[in-house]
Amino acid sequence: MLSIPGVPQLKRAESQFLSKYAALLDVALRVGDVFVIVFTAFVIYRLKFGSFLMSTPYAGGMVRTVLLALVVFPALGLYRSWRGERRRLEIGRVWLAWSVVMVVLLMLGWALKTTDEYSRVGAASWFVATGMLLSADRLLLRWLLGHIRSTGVDSRRVLLIGSTQAGQRIVAAARKSAWAGLDIIGYVRTPYDQVDIEGVPCLGDFDELDRGFDAWCPDQVWVALPMRAEAMIQRVLQVTIDKPSTIRLVPDFFGYELINQHAAVLAGVPVITLRASRVTGHAHILKGVVDRLLSVAILLTISPLMFALAVGVKISSKGPVFYRQRRVGMDGKEFDMLKFRSMPVDVEAQGVQWGNAGSKKTTRFGKFIRRTSLDELPQFINVLRGELSIVGPRPERPMFVQEFKRTIPGYMHKHFVKGGITGWAQIHGLRGDTDLAKRIEYDLHYIKNWSLWLDIKIMLRTPMVLLKRTNAV
Repeated sequence: MLSIPGVPQLKRAESQFLSKYAALLDVALRVGDVFVIVFTAFVIYRLKFGSFLMSTPYAGGMVRTVLLALVVFPALGLYRSWRGERRRLEIGRVWLAWSVVMVVLLMLGWALKTTDEYSRVGAASWFVATGMLLSADRLLLRWLLGHIRSTGVDSRRVLLIGSTQAGQRIVAAARKSAWAGLDIIGYVRTPYDQVDIEGVPCLGDFDELDRGFDAWCPDQVWVALPMRAEAMIQRVLQVTIDKPSTIRLVPDFFGYELINQHAAVLAGVPVITLRASRVTGHAHILKGVVDRLLSVAILLTISPLMFALAVGVKISSKGPVFYRQRRVGMDGKEFDMLKFRSMPVDVEAQGVQWGNAGSKKTTRFGKFIRRTSLDELPQFINVLRGELSIVGPRPERPMFVQEFKRTIPGYMHKHFVKGGITGWAQIHGLRGDTDLAKRIEYDLHYIKNWSLWLDIKIMLRTPMVLLKRTNAV
């Protein structure tokens, strides 16, 4: 943890910086460590004894080593963020952690008087070979991440607020760690500016932030202002309240008392996240895997029902089986959400109005599938395609998003996560023609408090809510 004067108990939150690619590599690193330990054990045993079939003492020792490594490696920081750390320090930490594992094993063997059961030459060879492969594995993954980012994949457009010393440090850090994928598109001038940042264009004065934000299209906004610039920081949050952008603060910590916020270290620079989703990095991967596994299982289970419903839609009226409705999903990206068609094909020819679902013309069969929510079953296909999640805020149509983001504070924050088939608001009865502001309040509660258990809880409660409810989206 970075120690900074005047900052008590600064909490690390590096995982909040992990994109899905970095998080995938982190998972691969953990799995790879286990593979390397086991692989080298079998290779050394084969070279020493001429067989891959391990005797019981050696197999037991290998299992104990893996279990011990799973405890020691994370405890000694082998899986913390690579940002700002030199390669030799990382490799040194690898050898330290692996040495601790081997020393503990030797102590256990001495205490249990089992050291004579193992070849000393074999154990030494295993120690050296495993340490070398663990180091090479990390260097390879670091290179792979850098290569991915250097091609522009998974890069983040960053708008800098303030040409200050803190801003200069973050620009220098981003350039030094190009593999981190941060593209500083420019900075906005403020009264607190102290330096000129070379190589970064000035996009205008702070007063132009509101007008120019949509044209600049930043993925993230880094506020490099002193803590005394409270009014200006608040203004940044107000201007971006309807933008699905991550807002981070790069403050000058010296001489200031900080509020209890989560912090991380990016290339040696302390950064406080003011606004971001919990469903990032490993959480994003976990949620995505669970979504796809469940959607495959559900689609296979309900496939006969979906076929019958498709036949019913086709027989009840002319037109396609599926109704494709444009919706706004994660990061403000649009996609076609699928439903079984419950209305005549031309029912929305004169325009679309939000709400009033009960007054919309439906077919006889369509009325039945809307009342029972069976029309939404094709949305598991959207989940399989990665456009939706099973649990999340209900996505809305683009024209309504443009309207609501101007009238409902914080509305765009729901797009920090994928939209869902069901959600926290839905299981509390906030569906259809209900209080939209209240629904957004529940959606934001879900985003702030997300956990896998919360998703499971919502899934389990959804069937009971569907049996009771009278409104459908």
